[in-house]
Amino acid sequence: MTTHVMIDSRFNGPPGAGNGGYCAGVAAAGMEGAVEVTLRKPLPVERALRLEQGDGVRLFDGDTLLLEAQAAAVALDAPAPPSFAAAQAMSRGFAGFEHHPFPACFVCGSARAAGDGLRIFAGAAGDGGIVSAPWVPDHELAGCRGRVRPEFIWAALDCPGYFAIAHGGEKAVLGRIVGEVDSTIAAGERCVVVGWPIGRSGRKLQAGTAIFDESGTRRGVSLQTWITI
Repeated sequence: MTTHVMIDSRFNGPPGAGNGGYCAGVAAAGMEGAVEVTLRKPLPVERALRLEQGDGVRLFDGDTLLLEAQAAAVALDAPAPPSFAAAQAMSRGFAGFEHHPFPACFVCGSARAAGDGLRIFAGAAGDGGIVSAPWVPDHELAGCRGRVRPEFIWAALDCPGYFAIAHGGEKAVLGRIVGEVDSTIAAGERCVVVGWPIGRSGRKLQAGTAIFDESGTRRGVSLQTWITI
């Protein structure tokens, strides 16, 4: 089946391109369980893109393949989350307040106003450990029954991985994300988002991210590969 989608310019990551996590969530819509999304090219905003569904999903700009999504498995042990109050304190140390490669990013952009961007500012409590931020999804992000639409949960999982692994302000873009989200997160629910480093090989950086509710129950998880640019 072939349809068309358009990434609204509001949901950007780098200038003129869609946020990787958000775009992954758009591609994963309707797929059950964990999904692996490979981002081949930056996704342009405000342009009709061709979405082909078969065994998986492929997204094209004309003849250019932008993204592929397929069913997968994600087995990832996440670290124990900090409390909501501790995440608030960690967020105050967000590295992006000092230097941000993409300050207008929908998810983590320090230049985005409250109610516009997600403003997930994942900061660290020390060197080499996790980064974390509080997240209370705005009601505008909700779909049916007041639940946060899955593409926004995918988006929330994105940028904390970057800030867990990128040091010294180096730029990197999301190349692949294997994620699974809980579609019952409610708008207004107090959540904690966590990111942690996994490894590095040349230009490839690997990180994990997770979303927890206030009881400590995991509500979303992702394994990410970032490419330095």
